[in-house]
Order: sequence, then structure tokens, then C-alpha cells
Amino acid sequence: MVRVMNSRKDVLKLFYEQEEFMQERIKTGIEQFRKGNCTIKVTDTQGRPIKGACISVSHKKHEFKFGANLFALDQFETEEKNKKYRKMFKDIFNIATLPFYWSTIEPEKGLLRYEKGCPEMYRRPPIDTCIEYCEENGIEPREHALAYQTGFPRWLYGKSTFEVKKELSRRIAEVAERYADKIPSMEVTNELNWDMNNIDFYKQDDFVYWCFKEAEKFMPNNQIAINEHGHAWYAGNGTNRDRCYMQIENLLRKGARVDAIGLQFHMYTKPEDEYDWTRKTYNPEFLYRIMDKYAEFGLPLQMTEISIPAYSDDAVDEEIQAEILKNLYSIWFSHKNMEQIVYWNFIDGYAAAERGNMTDGENQFHSGFLRFDFSEKPAFTVLNNLINKEWRTNERFVTDNNGKGSFRGFYGDYDVDVEFDGKVSSHKISFSKKETGCIKISI
Repeated sequence: MVRVMNSRKDVLKLFYEQEEFMQERIKTGIEQFRKGNCTIKVTDTQGRPIKGACISVSHKKHEFKFGANLFALDQFETEEKNKKYRKMFKDIFNIATLPFYWSTIEPEKGLLRYEKGCPEMYRRPPIDTCIEYCEENGIEPREHALAYQTGFPRWLYGKSTFEVKKELSRRIAEVAERYADKIPSMEVTNELNWDMNNIDFYKQDDFVYWCFKEAEKFMPNNQIAINEHGHAWYAGNGTNRDRCYMQIENLLRKGARVDAIGLQFHMYTKPEDEYDWTRKTYNPEFLYRIMDKYAEFGLPLQMTEISIPAYSDDAVDEEIQAEILKNLYSIWFSHKNMEQIVYWNFIDGYAAAERGNMTDGENQFHSGFLRFDFSEKPAFTVLNNLINKEWRTNERFVTDNNGKGSFRGFYGDYDVDVEFDGKVSSHKISFSKKETGCIKISI
């Protein structure tokens, strides 16, 4: 039975009840897994250590990936909106999901839509345009997805498994040839629990395994990932008997190479069902239990598609959305195995629905960070504060007798100013969780 809420704020109940547990795990996790100790050694051009140099470090970019889909790039009705989108996206994100849906990449056999200037299609900007934008702005592109049943082109409907495999192998090789050196992470399969059967191969036992082996063959140096629907959260219990867990375990046991686990988090439900629907997904203890369980595979976790509804532009609804997002982002960011948090629709009114119709499709949930007119919602303020302010490091310190100075900060890219003997020199460093050791600067 659907519970009638006294207030929409009831959906926040478990965050409040578990506040002490949640904040302790967030604080401990962020300090332990997102930060480290960095030592900088300053020398002169002869390699001699310089004592008493004043060092200022300013954190400019996270190593951890925060992003959203880039489906709206250059898709707006005015050039002013296109420019705003390009600026606001890069100001907050460092990773972007690109639309590699086969049905829109190759709507007719042999008619490819990778290059700039190809026929326009709503929410499906050319891949080359997206790559160019990412490269210009230091954003990592991510591919979505090589084999997605609802994204197979219609010209393959009714074809034999042999024919589909032949064409899909060609597609994977084609994507690898064009983008393997530009896109580090490739989603192989996506949402594997659909009951739609337009493609016979999708129903076969070897569908997932075969797709991963083909990706492994053509993309030996890329991270190849599985991306799954929200079943891990709202249909899972954090055991090895959960559907998604068993699927990944089965792949690994068979010898498929799975490099990362993508988990979706679309809270698309009616307002009157929201409370019951989110008793697992807005439950900190349960969220950590699920992540801890999947972490047993020893693989990176990725939040690949996230939608948290506000349902309207009412001030209270928007504040609730913002509070939920602050808690969720903090929980995910604090987990040892998490490496990406990628939202779905950045702006209201431009989702998988009629443009601007806020009663249609994904638009009805008002799940974006910006309103249709590009005004900032409380959710944007919260996310911007976390990524660009709270989770940033800015420090000043002085080198010792060995020319060394240290700070503890978030992993990522830094601007460094070294002041000595009345002169200031500027430098750039990368402080990575993957590489420890002293960073040397010569002045």
C-alpha cells in the first residue's frame, strides 16, 4: 500500500535518523580515500634544495570524476543558451557521457553520424563535436554504450543472431578505431534486464559474454565497463544473490574482462509513490551496504546515470532535491571504490521528451540542476559548493632545510606559486592517488 505522506520532506527521514552514522562514514571516507599527503621539493637549477621558499597550492581540478551527459551540446533554440551551456558545463564537470546509441549513430546501414556537420538529431550531437568540446575544456569523454538492446538500429530488427553479431563486431571495431585513443572508458553493455525482444541475439545466453570479449579484442587498452539499471539499489539486498551481482560474478567466472561496474540511480517515480520507492535508495546504511558488496569484486564503481526529481519549480520541492543530492553525492564520494559520479540531465526541459514540455517524459520530474531558463536551482548551488569549494584544497607552507614542504589535500591538478628571494614563479602539478612520491620543482 502506498503511504500517504504528511509532507514531501518525509522522504528525508532516513538521512536524519542515520545522521551520525552517515556523517562519520562520509568524513572518514573522504579523508582516507579522496585525499593524501603531498610533498613538494624546491631546488635551484643546479638541483640544490632551497630552504624558506613560500609555496602556495591552489586546487584546480579533481582526479575524481564528476559529470553529466552531454546530449544537449549545441541543441538549444538560441545561440545564447548554447554558449551558456558550454560554459556552465565545463565550470562544474570534468567528465561527460557521449551518446553512442547505435540507432542514432547509424540510423540507416552505412549512414554514419560521427562527424561534425552530419544531419541534426535532437539530444544526439555528433560525437566529433562532443570530443572537440571535451578536448578544448579538459573534460574526459565517456562512451555510452556499445551494445544497448533498445538502441539497436531498426535495420537489424528480425535479423539472425549471426547477422547481428557480424554487424555489432563491425561497430565495436569502428568505435575503437575512431575513439579508443580519445575515450578512456567504454561502456560495453547497458540495462540488461529489458524484456523487449526486437533483436534475437539479445535473448541468447552468450549476449553479454560475447559483447565483452569483442570489446576486449578491439579495445585492449581501454577500461571496459558494464552499466546496469537501478536494480542493484531498489531490487537488491546487498548479497551475492542479487541479480546484478550474480550477472557480474558469472561474467568474471567465465573469463570476461570487466574493468568497472556502472550503477544507475534514476528515481523516476510518481510523487505519491516517492516515499515508498526511496526507502532503500535514500537510506545511507543500505547505500553503503550495496557499495561495500560490489566492492568485493575489487573493481572501480561508477555512478553512471543519476536523476533526483524535484517534481516542480516550487521552492520547497527544489530545496528537498538539493538536500537529497548533497547527501547522496557525499555518500558516493566517500566510498573507497567509487571513481565517477555522473548525473543524467543537467537542465530541465531538455530531457528525453518534447523540448520544454514539463509534463512529458523525463521532463516531468524536474530533475536538472538548472531550470529551463538556465536559472540556477538550489541543487546547482549545492553541487557547485561541494565540487568547487568544500572539496578543494588551498594551502600555504614553507620549505625546510631539505627544500621540502608538505600539505594534505584532494587528489587532482594544482597551480603552484613559489615565492623566494623576492621573486614568484608559477607551476602546475598533478597530485594523484595512483602515484606517490615527492614532486620536484626547480626555480
